[in-house]
Amino acid sequence: MGRPVTKNELLSAAESGYKTMNAAIEGLSEKEMSEPFNFLEDEKKKEAHWKRDKNVRDILIHLYEWHRLLINWVAANEKGGNTPFLPEPYNWKTYGEMNVKLWEKHQGTSLEDAKQMLSESHAEVMKLAEKFSETELFTKGAFKWTGASTLGSYFISNTSSHYNWAIKKLKAHIKNCRTK
Repeated sequence: MGRPVTKNELLSAAESGYKTMNAAIEGLSEKEMSEPFNFLEDEKKKEAHWKRDKNVRDILIHLYEWHRLLINWVAANEKGGNTPFLPEPYNWKTYGEMNVKLWEKHQGTSLEDAKQMLSESHAEVMKLAEKFSETELFTKGAFKWTGASTLGSYFISNTSSHYNWAIKKLKAHIKNCRTK
């Protein structure tokens, strides 16, 4: 399926991606679960996140924190604000620094807690998406605070697209573990 363009597609892609990601995690062997991520030898994996995330917990916490960003952003703007998506002092050029801070914040979080936190935030994001109409989600300008984007694009980025990112990372980790 391509990028969702309707509310039903958005909700379906988000649920499907979430289930696929969780199935990939549940399918990890004990070795794959305990082995730290290591993508340093793959020259194609140059983006910062390939170095930042060291295990499944790190992926889940990243997703959880981005869910919180979305939830808090929508809540702030529904109260009449014009709050940017990324909190100060971050912007789209410096959000990598924010991701590192989020990673640092959760180094003491257990895998089980991360799973629970993500489960709850996923449910909250899905409930939030449900409350908006298709017009509100997919019409540019429906909300001043979404700028040139649609609200739906933020939901997609923080659900199905992000889950696909996580699945790709998990598959790369599994491949690394099985070729050692």
